[in-house]
Amino acid sequence: MIPATATAVVAEWSKSSHSNSSQGNCVEVALNLPTHTPIRDSKDPQGPSLAVPTPSFAAFLTALRADTLLP
Repeated sequence: MIPATATAVVAEWSKSSHSNSSQGNCVEVALNLPTHTPIRDSKDPQGPSLAVPTPSFAAFLTALRADTLLP
């Protein structure tokens, strides 16, 4: 049961600057949630999203920017 004092936080979606709509690769993330970062396909906004813990998403972005992801 949700406490009466709870307030809902609505995800504020942003399209990745690296998304390419001409090839159909469109990713959106919501960075405003406190504990998880949801990721979704922007072509299917009503479809499912993948929510990862915010620290894990931050580590992923750091590795991506440093080009240190393993193949």
